[in-house]
Amino acid sequence: MDVSDLLASHSANLPSTTVDKDTPLDVDIGFLTVTDPNPIDQESYTANLEEYLQSTARDGIQALLAALYALPIHPSQDGPLAQLPLPTTPLPRAKHLPVSKQPTKWERFAAAKGIQKVRRERKVWDEEKQAWVARWGRDGKNKEKEGQWIHQVKANAAVDDDPSQQAKTAQAQATREARTQRHTDIDRTLASTRISTGSMGKFDKQLEGDKKMRGVKRKFDPAEASVEQEKQTSLALLSKLEGEAKRTRKDKGDDVLNVRKAIRTVSKGKGGVALGRETAQAGKSKGKRGKR
Repeated sequence: MDVSDLLASHSANLPSTTVDKDTPLDVDIGFLTVTDPNPIDQESYTANLEEYLQSTARDGIQALLAALYALPIHPSQDGPLAQLPLPTTPLPRAKHLPVSKQPTKWERFAAAKGIQKVRRERKVWDEEKQAWVARWGRDGKNKEKEGQWIHQVKANAAVDDDPSQQAKTAQAQATREARTQRHTDIDRTLASTRISTGSMGKFDKQLEGDKKMRGVKRKFDPAEASVEQEKQTSLALLSKLEGEAKRTRKDKGDDVLNVRKAIRTVSKGKGGVALGRETAQAGKSKGKRGKR
C-alpha cells in the first residue's frame, strides 16, 4: 500500500518549520528570547486578533527551537545536552554605577608628599643559610644574635659579658612591653565602651575585676556666697563681656551690639566698675534687712 500521497497531503496541511519574514527574527539563545522587528499587519490584526497573536507566537517559538536544535549536543547521564552560548542582548543595570571612593585626608597628603605605603614582608633572605627565613618568631631573623656561635665584644667589656644573654634579655623586654601595651589598649577600649551609654556607664553591670573609673567631677558654686564674692563674680563677668565686645568689633565691624555703651547706659554713665559696686552694696543692704 502506497501511503506517500497521504503523507504528502497531511504535511501540506501543517505549517512550515521555516519562518519566512521580511525582516529576520532576532533570536538570542542565551536568554531564550525572540524579538520580532516586523511591523504589525493591521488588516490581520483587526480581522482576527487571537489568530494573529497565535501565528506570531508560533513563528517565534519555531525560530527559537530551530536555533536550539542547531547547537552542538553532548551526551550525558541525563540525556543529550546543549550548552547555551552567552547572551547578546544588552540589559540595563538594576542599580547605578558604583561611586569611586574619595581619598582620605591622609591619602591626599601622602600623594602630595610622595609617601608610599611599603608593607614589610614576613620573610627575609638569609645570606648565610642562602634561604628565606621568617622575620619574627621561632627561628626568626630577629633571634639571629641569640643563636650565633661567635659574637663581637667591645674592648672594655667585662669578663662575664655575655652578648647572647643580652640579646635574649632585650628580646624578652620587648615582648613584655608589647604585651603591656596590648593590655593597655584593651583596657582603654573597654573604658570607652563603658561610657558609651546615655548614663555614662553609671547603671551598667560591672564585670568581675573591673576597676572603678576615675573622672573629673563637676564643681558647683555654693548657693550662698558673701557680698565680696558676689562683687568679684559680677566684675569678672562684666570684664569678660567688655573683652568679647572688643574682639567682636575688630572682627565684624560696628554693626553689632555695643556692650560697653549698653553698660554705661544702664549705669547712667558711671561704667561697669561702678555698676558692680552698686550691685554689691545692694546685696549688703539686703543682707542687713534679712538679719533684722
